[in-house]
Amino acid sequence: MFYQIIRLILYPFISILMMIGGKRGDFLKRRLKQDFSSLKSEEYIWVHCSSVGEINLSETLIRKLLKSREERILLTMFTDTGIGVARDKFGKDERVDIFYFPLDDKKSILTILERIKLNLLILVETEIWPNLITEVGKRAKVIIVNGRISDRSLKRYKKLSGYLRKVFFSIDKFYMQSDEDSRRIIEIGAQPERVETLGNLKFDISFQKYDDDEKRELRELFNVDGRKVFTAGSSRSGEYEILLETFKQLKDTILILVPRHIERTPQIEEIIKHYGFTYKKYSELEDRRERTDIIIVDKIGVLRKIYSITDIAFVGGTLVNIGGHSLLEPLFYGKTPIFGPYLQNVKEISKEILHLGLGYKVTNVDEFLKSITEIEKKQEGSVEKIRELFEKNSKTADKIIERLKNLK
Repeated sequence: MFYQIIRLILYPFISILMMIGGKRGDFLKRRLKQDFSSLKSEEYIWVHCSSVGEINLSETLIRKLLKSREERILLTMFTDTGIGVARDKFGKDERVDIFYFPLDDKKSILTILERIKLNLLILVETEIWPNLITEVGKRAKVIIVNGRISDRSLKRYKKLSGYLRKVFFSIDKFYMQSDEDSRRIIEIGAQPERVETLGNLKFDISFQKYDDDEKRELRELFNVDGRKVFTAGSSRSGEYEILLETFKQLKDTILILVPRHIERTPQIEEIIKHYGFTYKKYSELEDRRERTDIIIVDKIGVLRKIYSITDIAFVGGTLVNIGGHSLLEPLFYGKTPIFGPYLQNVKEISKEILHLGLGYKVTNVDEFLKSITEIEKKQEGSVEKIRELFEKNSKTADKIIERLKNLK
């Protein structure tokens, strides 16, 4: 009831913002004023993801659903970048319909449910939307896959556990990443018999492999010219100073900065200028392959390819209290990741990586430099360990598909 009251209070302000337009108004219009008439009166599985990370890790599962099931797929995304990636991956598939998530708007949700014959709702990584879950739960099965509860979310959810317990009653299965995530979801209201630890879909991500020619072309574009490649992937504000201080100590190295939010590029440029390094933006390179100290990647979707040519890989969102981004991406390309102490979002994977000696946790420049030296000594011996790690944790999507066969 409290949730619905809050939404009723907000609706007039939302309507005003949509009428005014601008960035916020357009954001709301794209999600609340959608035309769902293209949806077909057929059986569907609804898969909801939040952003790029979730659609990437869900790709294998979605493709397996399309292969093993007869239903169409309704794929909804929260962010603009997420829907762009979803369209790139599935836009040409005639059995997949892609829309923005309508911000848990009950009217929009009911419109969708009236048009389609929904059999199953799959929520990726604990996307808890009360109206969506409750309304779908009256008509179809609801499951959470790759579920996780971060430290920050746990504190927030505990305060709402009474309300969440009612919402969770409409969820048939909670397939969680780790035993700790399973314990936490039960703590905030899930029924224990509905919770199961299945592993992390991130290990099932279908990473693209790049041949020698593609790697050579990228090195030439960056004008690596025999230097080592130091990549800072998904980097965040507050991390650039320690990255640049570390880079200052390295010889014969080029730094590739891949910010999590490319709109922060102007601020990054100012920091680089302060340090006196030369730099180019990725969008400016084209055929102008000038030698420069640093490249700022102001384009989405190229980080993995850059990891494939990297010698030193740092994963951002870990030196500041964000909680970390994918540690598996550099690992897949045989690179030992360096990361900071803030690992809430990748807790279990980071523990496994550190236990196997396949990553380094750092908090300052000295530790950063020491880890780089260690990586240079051990990199070749890490390849087999990395392969074993992926083999041990793979097949989560297959486990989910098997569980769905028996979901009643």
